[in-house]
Amino acid sequence: MPLVAAAVCPHPPLIVPELAGAAAPELDELRAACDAAVAGLLAADPEVVVLVGGGPETNRFNAADHGSLRSYGLDRQVRLWKVNCAGGERLPLSLTIGAWLLGRSRTELPRLARSVAVDASPAQCAELGAALGAATEPRTALLVTGDGSACRGPKSPGYDDPRAEAYDDGVARALADADAEALLGLDPALSAQLKAAGRAPWQVLAGAVRATGGDWRGELRHYSAPYGVAYLVSSWAPA
Repeated sequence: MPLVAAAVCPHPPLIVPELAGAAAPELDELRAACDAAVAGLLAADPEVVVLVGGGPETNRFNAADHGSLRSYGLDRQVRLWKVNCAGGERLPLSLTIGAWLLGRSRTELPRLARSVAVDASPAQCAELGAALGAATEPRTALLVTGDGSACRGPKSPGYDDPRAEAYDDGVARALADADAEALLGLDPALSAQLKAAGRAPWQVLAGAVRATGGDWRGELRHYSAPYGVAYLVSSWAPA
């Protein structure tokens, strides 16, 4: 079984305490949940961690590539894994935060990264996931980053949409139950209207689990919407 574990985390820049400033304690529970999800990945004894997040296009990244938090007010590079002259500042925000979360664990495991276009169809997402889940080696853990809707109230980035809470509740149930089919059933149009950045990455996860086969169990570690954006943290493992 090549896919041995998976975790879902959000990717708000404010999860980095230096960016949040005085508001940093407001996301302490979220950081703790993400740290626990990453620890669960590593406890499955993978040989490599693959980060999956949304981006402007579907792409793969080199181990030496990095992201930057400069545009969010913090002059810091976040490396994916190794640093050498072959790398570049290429990681989108989703993978930059994923690399930051993984870096907090201080693991030295090899890591790779894949972005999926935010407008990719469910079939395209499932196909990308299947390529990850059907490999025979090495033992792989997936760290999938993506936010829920951004329309939870009048002060949210997408203003208020009465459909947002039900949408996020459905995602929370799917993540809690390791329900790949429910994730694959998320409507791209509705997800885009609700500004749910996690839709495509979640569907990559679903495709990977479906290709791997067997029964899976899920655990919902965190679900909140403190700034009008839904943040969900989940762990998946073979049953």
